[in-house]
Amino acid sequence: MADKTYDIIVYGATSFVGQIVTRYMHEQFAGSDISWAIAGRSPDKLQQVSDEIGLPGVAMITADAKDKAALEAMCAQGSTIISTVGPYALYGDLLVEACAESGTHYCDLTGEPHWIRKMQDRYEATAKESGARIVHCCGFDSIPSDLGVLFLQNHAQQTHGEACDRIAMRVAKAKGGASGGTVASMTNLVKEASSNPELRRQLKNPYSLCPPDHDFSVRQRSVGMEYDERFGSWIAPFIMAAINTRIVHRSNALSGNAYGTRFRYEEAMATGKGGKGKRRARLTKWGLGALTAGLAIPPVRWLMESFILPKPGEGPSEKEQREGHFNLVFLGMTPSGEKLRCRVTGDRDPGYGSTAKMLSQAAACLAKDVPADTPGGFWTPATLLGDRLIERLQDHAGLTFGMERE
Repeated sequence: MADKTYDIIVYGATSFVGQIVTRYMHEQFAGSDISWAIAGRSPDKLQQVSDEIGLPGVAMITADAKDKAALEAMCAQGSTIISTVGPYALYGDLLVEACAESGTHYCDLTGEPHWIRKMQDRYEATAKESGARIVHCCGFDSIPSDLGVLFLQNHAQQTHGEACDRIAMRVAKAKGGASGGTVASMTNLVKEASSNPELRRQLKNPYSLCPPDHDFSVRQRSVGMEYDERFGSWIAPFIMAAINTRIVHRSNALSGNAYGTRFRYEEAMATGKGGKGKRRARLTKWGLGALTAGLAIPPVRWLMESFILPKPGEGPSEKEQREGHFNLVFLGMTPSGEKLRCRVTGDRDPGYGSTAKMLSQAAACLAKDVPADTPGGFWTPATLLGDRLIERLQDHAGLTFGMERE
């Protein structure tokens, strides 16, 4: 896209995570061969962000999420758009439409599977025709999961000549806070699902984001509270599993069933050994259930939004982001019984400090590293960015990918 003024435009630069992305972009790409700009609906707020971070020479573009003409004008200036404007189910449709129609590449950090499915259904044919490459879920959900599975599967093929047909991801450690934007996305999803039986059925389908002609029928396991002998820990449900598992299955489908048609994948939180680990697992399971149930009941939801949950624009402090981290372990087994184990770690708060770096490097990879003849359409991080993004994340984003002994 040599005719575009900017390689990357950060849309939603004034949002909580958008400001973190903008700061990281400045640190990483000032003086590099990547040209970039910031965008949002308020010129005053964009100027404030520019002044606070110190962005001399970085252009500002005004565009409202509900103004398609303004979004089209923005797309005309950038080859790749980063979007941090959520909840995406409320504010994301027109930008995806504008990118798909104009051939502009796009990435975001959504974790909303129902919205992703809607975008695929509406705009995949358009994106394929225009050449636009659309990549959702380029933050903590779902880059570590999607690329962790890819990393392990590549090693399985290299060492054993076959892919793992079973992989279990365990969150060994994670430290970080939630933001109001994430809570708003979850609240909107629960609100929509509580009044939409068809959506509830879709959310129960582990293959809901796979292409319609996928060949998968194997039953996927729903993780509850139990003791995991292989990992040596009690485990409990992981809130991000609902989106991460679907992205991993889509990657399998888009890669020609590279993981096999009977591939099983699950995710869970590891809570420790003994009675203490069991109590943590029980509290984690109950807490997640209570949160979901509370958000589904309008009066309780209002109380939680008003007095308990963080509001949009709120999130972990810079200190909390720096002190955050994540540590994920992937346990794989091949059809012939070979066991493999890999670990993916991040050096910042997973949802914000680390997500901002992952999203920015995904955009840089999308803008600079993908071969020009790669077709348009709705991709996943593993299928479009793959090993090139793993390299970027290890070199510039504080992530590690490594194999371990069983």
